[in-house]
Amino acid sequence: MALFLNIDTAVDYASVCISDNEKIIAYTENAATTAHASWIGHAIRELFASNGLSMNHLDAVAVSNGPGSYTGLRIGLATAKGLCFALHKPLICLSTLEIMAHSVKEMPEDALICPAIDARRMEIYAAVYKKDLTIVRPPEALIVYEHSFEDLLANHPILFTGNAVNKLQATIKHSNAVFSNTRYSAADMPFLTIKHYRENQFADLSYVEPFYLKAVHFNKS
Repeated sequence: MALFLNIDTAVDYASVCISDNEKIIAYTENAATTAHASWIGHAIRELFASNGLSMNHLDAVAVSNGPGSYTGLRIGLATAKGLCFALHKPLICLSTLEIMAHSVKEMPEDALICPAIDARRMEIYAAVYKKDLTIVRPPEALIVYEHSFEDLLANHPILFTGNAVNKLQATIKHSNAVFSNTRYSAADMPFLTIKHYRENQFADLSYVEPFYLKAVHFNKS
């Protein structure tokens, strides 16, 4: 048995789950985007208590570390780092886009997956993967227009997923473009969590930061 806490606050919904290897033991979520900071600590404590589990038995803590909402990413990583420091457990940082790609279960064999996060206006954060999660196009911030991904769409169906899917569907009209409303959550993390754990892919607690993808600009006042 390997016990993991999986935390996601990167996009809209916040969610946490406890997993035994890839098996989900307990799960909870919060749809109020502005309440993630006040919700997450209590939610984690309650999840362990209501399932008769001790955080001391964790083997690692995993967090969805971006790209995504700047505030959401800071909340998730700060929570995960705090737990790891207090419990002396390793930290696993996962790509939010890779988690989203893994959440899509049904797709044609030859299709590519493009998870896309809404970054306001016509901008998105996106990457392209094969079905086995091999990276075809690494994460990037880009402006959506009619011919976006046209070079890949010429030879492959692409399944677009994520909270930017409506923006993409309204703009990209290529016949090879397929759109999925699948909503990912922390419950989609354990497959990647256990993979990183077995490969000893742990983050440095002292130096790890959220993967914002774009530079963060704070107002000076």
